[in-house]
Amino acid sequence: MGINLATLLTETAERHGERTALKLDDAEVSYGFLAEGSARIAGLLRERRFERGDRVGIMLPNVPYFAFIYYGILRAGGIVVPMNPLLKGREVRFYLEDPGAKILFAWHGFAEAADEGASNAGADFIQVEPGEFENLVQHADPAHEVVDVDGDDTAVLLYTSGTTGKPKGAELTHSNLKTNVEVTQRLGQMSEEDTLLGALPLFHSFGQTCGLNSSVAAGARLTLIPRFDPDKALEIIERDRVTIFQGVPTMYTAMLHSDRRDDFDVSCLRLCMSGGSAMPGEVLRAFEQQFGCKVLEGYGLSETSPVASFNHPDRERKVGSIGTPIEGVELRVVDENRKEVPQSEVGEIAIRGHNIMKGYWNRPDATAEAIDDDGWFYTGDMAYADEEGYFFIVDRKKDMIIRGGYNVYPREIEEVLYEHEAVAECAVVGVPDDQMGEEVGAAVVLKGGEDTSEDDLREYVKEQVAGYKYPRKIWFEDELPKGPTGKILKKDIEVPEAVKAG
Repeated sequence: MGINLATLLTETAERHGERTALKLDDAEVSYGFLAEGSARIAGLLRERRFERGDRVGIMLPNVPYFAFIYYGILRAGGIVVPMNPLLKGREVRFYLEDPGAKILFAWHGFAEAADEGASNAGADFIQVEPGEFENLVQHADPAHEVVDVDGDDTAVLLYTSGTTGKPKGAELTHSNLKTNVEVTQRLGQMSEEDTLLGALPLFHSFGQTCGLNSSVAAGARLTLIPRFDPDKALEIIERDRVTIFQGVPTMYTAMLHSDRRDDFDVSCLRLCMSGGSAMPGEVLRAFEQQFGCKVLEGYGLSETSPVASFNHPDRERKVGSIGTPIEGVELRVVDENRKEVPQSEVGEIAIRGHNIMKGYWNRPDATAEAIDDDGWFYTGDMAYADEEGYFFIVDRKKDMIIRGGYNVYPREIEEVLYEHEAVAECAVVGVPDDQMGEEVGAAVVLKGGEDTSEDDLREYVKEQVAGYKYPRKIWFEDELPKGPTGKILKKDIEVPEAVKAG
């Protein structure tokens, strides 16, 4: 078996060329066609002066084109830089400039921001528009060989961030991802008889590893939803006889609360996998009762490829737990000195194993801070382990906000707010929300003599960042709480009741 992640596709195509790999409503793509298309994408890249190890951006929703381009880049020996299609021009520029990406493939519906960002970053922009894109690709000479790579070569560069500084590119290797896919496939007992619902964004590590790559490795079928809608998801589960659903807790909540939840026959579901953030026990139990499908929770991060722990199908499932470490991976809970704490005591989760990233792209200091000399990666997530070795997340050490399964980094939004002429100080915090889990909130102090409204600030930020990031809840303060060094103390910020309820 080859080491290149693209061999997941080429080897399955040899065995199951006629089987359906991807489905989007009435459109179906066979494994043979997907493999051939990826070879033509590799050929197209060669025509664009592409060389092995070059970085290439993909800025697409959940459509089959994503897979063609993804495997084409890998096949050619390149590094995939997945990007949220909702990014605006200034964000696109950073995601291309930081890794020195030469080319960006972007969906036609987001062409303006993509073109602006690519132009400013000096990258080639290739627009993916149905019909026109096929004409472009079919004229490329296919490159059928899969470029030989080392297991430690970077395959995917996933951008993530703490609450300070600019986003960091987590370098996930071919070995990282292939091994994580193999373990995930075994955990879900996936086979060519399965149909997975592709509701998770493919640009995200969860959707990529557990959805796309795992289904391709198994020879299963992935039926896609470009934009999640609970009724549409239930309709597709019934229509395509979906056997495995993977989602974040907000997806489960939305499906559970759908007015049409009783209209669909979803008895075909045999396994539901949840991750991205903790699922409330009440939601989990109600979902299982409503839809008759067992929900298993897991845990991981972009830096861990992503799966690190899981509630294994053949063991006891504990509601509220992220389960136990997956095969070949270790988890432990440590104190501030990175020493292991006693059982049931809360500390920071550290992870070691085949799933740990190579490091952060061109950020040796950040890499050294996150991964110690013994290979332990420090997550910033607080948890405890029980007497049977099950782990339970209790809080986040970092200030990251998870809105509807998407990560929002306060520092990035604060920087945009600080660019507004009326803003003196601000702090972006998570505000609990029944629907989204958390909403993005901003406490703002205006400069003396300046005046603006919540709506004006909201629109200002909305124009410069992706739609899921801008603060829905904004309120004004005379001052923000600070510590002795002048640092804003976010934990002491109180969200007004009217804002919480609004």
